[in-house]
Amino acid sequence: MARRSTKTPPPDDFEERILDIDVVDEMQGSFLEYAYSVIYSRALPDARDGLKPVHRRILYQMHEMGLRPERSYVKCARVVGEVMGKLHPHGDSAIYDALVRMAQSFSMRVPLVDGHGNFGSLGNDDPPAAMRYTECRSAPASGLMVESIDEDTVDFAPNYDGSEQEPVALPSAYPNLLVNGASGIAVGMATNMAPHNLGEVVAAARHLIRHPGADLETLMRFVPGPDLPTGGKIVGLDGIRDAYEKGRGTFKMRATVAVEQVTARRKGLVVTELPFAVGPEKVVSKIKDLVNAKKLQGIADVKDLTDREHGLRLVIEVKNGFNPEAVLTHLYKLTPMEETFGINNVALVDGQPLTLGLKELLEVYVDHRFEVVRRRSEFRRSKRRDRLHLVEGLLVALLDIDEVIRLIRGSENAAEAKQTLMERFGLSEVQTQYILDTPLRRLTRFDRIELESERDRLREEIEELTRILDSDAELRKLVSSELAAVAKKYGTKRRTELLDSAESPVTAVPLQVADDPCRVLLSSTGLLARAENGTADTGAGAEAKRVKHDVIVSAVPATTRGEIGAVTSAGRLLRLAVVDLPQLPETGGPPNLSGGAQVSEFLTLAADESLICLTTLDESSPGLALGTAQGVVKRVVPDYPAHKEELEVISLKEGDRVVGGAELRTGEEDLVFVSSEAQLLRYPAGQVRPQGRAAGGMAGIKLAPDAKVLSFTAVDPSADAVVFTVAGSHGTLDDSVATAKLTPFDQFPRKGRATGGVRCQRFLKGEDCLTMAWAGPAPVRAATRTGAPAELPEPDPRRDGSGVPLAKPVAALAGPA
Repeated sequence: MARRSTKTPPPDDFEERILDIDVVDEMQGSFLEYAYSVIYSRALPDARDGLKPVHRRILYQMHEMGLRPERSYVKCARVVGEVMGKLHPHGDSAIYDALVRMAQSFSMRVPLVDGHGNFGSLGNDDPPAAMRYTECRSAPASGLMVESIDEDTVDFAPNYDGSEQEPVALPSAYPNLLVNGASGIAVGMATNMAPHNLGEVVAAARHLIRHPGADLETLMRFVPGPDLPTGGKIVGLDGIRDAYEKGRGTFKMRATVAVEQVTARRKGLVVTELPFAVGPEKVVSKIKDLVNAKKLQGIADVKDLTDREHGLRLVIEVKNGFNPEAVLTHLYKLTPMEETFGINNVALVDGQPLTLGLKELLEVYVDHRFEVVRRRSEFRRSKRRDRLHLVEGLLVALLDIDEVIRLIRGSENAAEAKQTLMERFGLSEVQTQYILDTPLRRLTRFDRIELESERDRLREEIEELTRILDSDAELRKLVSSELAAVAKKYGTKRRTELLDSAESPVTAVPLQVADDPCRVLLSSTGLLARAENGTADTGAGAEAKRVKHDVIVSAVPATTRGEIGAVTSAGRLLRLAVVDLPQLPETGGPPNLSGGAQVSEFLTLAADESLICLTTLDESSPGLALGTAQGVVKRVVPDYPAHKEELEVISLKEGDRVVGGAELRTGEEDLVFVSSEAQLLRYPAGQVRPQGRAAGGMAGIKLAPDAKVLSFTAVDPSADAVVFTVAGSHGTLDDSVATAKLTPFDQFPRKGRATGGVRCQRFLKGEDCLTMAWAGPAPVRAATRTGAPAELPEPDPRRDGSGVPLAKPVAALAGPA
């Protein structure tokens, strides 16, 4: 039986059209489309968030699934399925491989996925387990990548079938491309970017925000080179300089090796860090092959003692009679213990693949953050304006709630009630509908108070957001402060050592800056800066050249790469890196801290907390002397553990606070208390026994009821010193009625600790307390609240004499800088 044809015949009006296309043109067009698809949609990272599409989709989908760091782990297979089904139309193995890499601490400088299970090993010697066995959730840093993504900070685009929306870039609260690097092979191009240190990259980005015209040399002071997750050493910085300038360059990675006595009779080479992406099994295998081939001599045995407790530990035993250093040289030359890394900074900028240098990479990221923060601020302002509109409408209704209820009850239906309310109270349709939807239980007097409070808060927030949006300087300051907070929370120390050559080591930032002696200065207006030794002119001629912000309330010696301590009124000592502080130019006169920066840029203080003084962290010094408002004195034993960024230096009683502090230089100083009752107590520091940091101190001065300590200082009794006091009244804050007195310090006798002291100023009519006091070395400088210079009265030799009116209100005093 013949088979019947199933081909449908063409319609009667069908006209056959054949297009002749040259096969070369067709191949070129198709290949270009394929190449662009690979470049844009698969292989190259975006310069804004540093992610390829697959990584971006994984992080976004995990955010949508609520897999935050505090939540439970879920199977990786579930995440892969969600990403593949909704966003990434490719194989599950590609998605899982990308997810695994983001969880590997030896692949990412700041891991973005928190993995639970076997996620592989260094060099892929031990491959990861299947996705059905491993579990994952978001790492803390990945929250920074998607932070505020729901506030219209980035654009969204349809997924592969148009059923979902996905971000074209993530907000990325830190420069992920530079921090974690990237690698990928596209069509006709490839990218290979090295990881860097988060703190260094953020410091460079913040400097670029403050100084958009900064050159590469300046930026490289902050980012001297890559910081690989596996540590090791980088040899040869010329290639890094080329990569940061042109986007391409090479450098050599070396293992970190120490010569140790591994057995009773034999020395060995102990490897604790390997080059990036090199595993111990690869090194062991290569060494054994070379030994068997007689190409490497002097090796007795190789043991891989790597474990989770001690980390990488590869022990290479050297035969007796061989020089371990000479063997190590051959190992560097012949094995993967030294590898070459080729930097090729190719990333997408506005959809176009470009080769970028360090400054260009930072500029693209900083511009992205400006846009993110601006859009976020606009979104928040819009939301708060909408809410304020509703709150104001509800408050209008609450003012005449009886009339509102009467109109609603008298209306035939909801539409009539809405129209009546709009006409009667001048409300918008949105406000009226919100009033109608609000239950009666919300319309109480207490709710009115809450609404008024919410209205005031919304207005303040709208004003603040408007200020940010209207000022480029405020926007830059906000972006910079957010980056600083990220670096402080997630930044870690550099792992990779930089070597200019095979012999000379070069340390990373902050060690790139010359470790010169300097002084750290704190002005009366809360500005911090560092100055070279000898910058300040403290001679008699300096007074004629006084400028704003020249009153230095605290100054400590330091070195540029060192650290100092900042003591706060809450009894905390915070570490401060000197290299982060702005350097004052040499003026030949008194130090002008106008070029300094506010304390808030470096330290996070509570609302009621202030910076009292600066101190060195020299544990050989006589210690730190502190005085509190309730009359407690303490000498702190100089014990400052290096691993702690914040230390408690005094245990304060409830309601007490530190009012003064000073680092003792010799231990022979006099400690000076001045109370609000005009009592001054002076006694040797030797009367105070040094105590540990957790102690609460001891009685320093006996105070009258309702009195408090205004000033606590340490004064060298052999130096020319003065006491300055200002009298006023509890009932007024008017500086114009204040009288001041400047008295030589030697007029006040020493008394015993915990006594009441002697009177330092006699009150005139209308005066009942001191409003300000200070004791310290001469010549003394005074400043107003704005930092402008202020004049002081002539010295009065009378210990308990009365004061004279001030020409200008004085807010702060200090001795020679």
